[in-house]
Amino acid sequence: MLGGLSDALLLEDAKRFEGVYPIAAIDNFVRIFAIHPEDRVLLLVDRGLDRRVIDFVAQYARGRGAAVQVVMGERGGNPSGGNSASTEVPDELKPVLEWASFVVSTWFASVSHPFCKALRRERGQRWIKITFFRSLDYLKTEAAAFPLDVITLLLQRTAARYPEEGPADIRITDPRGTDLRIHLTQAEVSRLLSQSRWKGELTAERPGCYVHYLPTHGPNFVDTDTGVGGERVRQIEGVLIPQWSVGFAEPFAQPPVIEMAENQVTAVRGEGEVAEILRQTLIGATLDELGCGFNPKFPRHQIYPAGPNAPGGLHFGMNMVAPSPFVLRRMPQWVEPPVHMDLVDLDATVTINGKVVVDHGFLTTLRDPVVQAAASRYGDPHYLLEGDWV
Repeated sequence: MLGGLSDALLLEDAKRFEGVYPIAAIDNFVRIFAIHPEDRVLLLVDRGLDRRVIDFVAQYARGRGAAVQVVMGERGGNPSGGNSASTEVPDELKPVLEWASFVVSTWFASVSHPFCKALRRERGQRWIKITFFRSLDYLKTEAAAFPLDVITLLLQRTAARYPEEGPADIRITDPRGTDLRIHLTQAEVSRLLSQSRWKGELTAERPGCYVHYLPTHGPNFVDTDTGVGGERVRQIEGVLIPQWSVGFAEPFAQPPVIEMAENQVTAVRGEGEVAEILRQTLIGATLDELGCGFNPKFPRHQIYPAGPNAPGGLHFGMNMVAPSPFVLRRMPQWVEPPVHMDLVDLDATVTINGKVVVDHGFLTTLRDPVVQAAASRYGDPHYLLEGDWV
């Protein structure tokens, strides 16, 4: 099943390699997991993770001469402080986190919890989030083997679409009638583009880095915590008519209309079960992130567990005011908390100050001459960059 209950598309891709791990994928893994002999490596994982992934990473780290510890939390359900889907870091975990210099994590709190962010900022801890490395078989996919330098250029050329000076007005539209407008001040743009992923950093080398494996989930066109002085971005207005959502088995036959004002859902209009579920779930919710995929070989319609990773596929990460009974019932073992829901749009157009960045679901920088030239060193650029786009 799609929509949150299976990783079928990635695993189907993996079968094409008939059990052989591509050398390029192993090379990418080694480059991204830039572990040094003096590192203290903490694996912060959950019970649902493929045990082979834990062994693979731990053995690699030990083979590099690093010290290793593994902390395993419960997964999904109604998350508490000892649950990998919790938004909090339990006090008993903090000493072992402070011990580490390199963290490999599936825990949701890794992203934005102040304690984790402070360890990266003040101690230079390097973090890899492995939300999309839940099976060792993913090493057999083309997404794992895609050239990192091409993704880096894709990120950098897309980041260049933001203004060098001044504010950014981001508009999202689609064939269903979505029209969502987001205003970022110059300071908010600067904070957004200071993130390692927008700089094209995919490997865990720089002190304080935070990267994803498989590469790359995000970066986000908007992170609402990039506001200045602790304030979240609030200038988000309009309507969103999503195509799909994590947690639903298939795209919506009757997409609901979600109204937003000052970055808050004020109404959900529509008939049918989907609209009623989202009405009960999203009223009062805020947009936490507007994310985009940047890996040209990630399956386009793979939206679990945190939205699409294919270029131009958007996810709208909504933070709800209370845990969703629907999420708890439908995805009891989900790796994210039941107060977070990713709405999906695979055919959106995104403009930044009037410049088209995503055109009906197609990331326009895939055809940037610099990106095309880099891809041509590895094969047919059309196949590498656009072969999976439909």
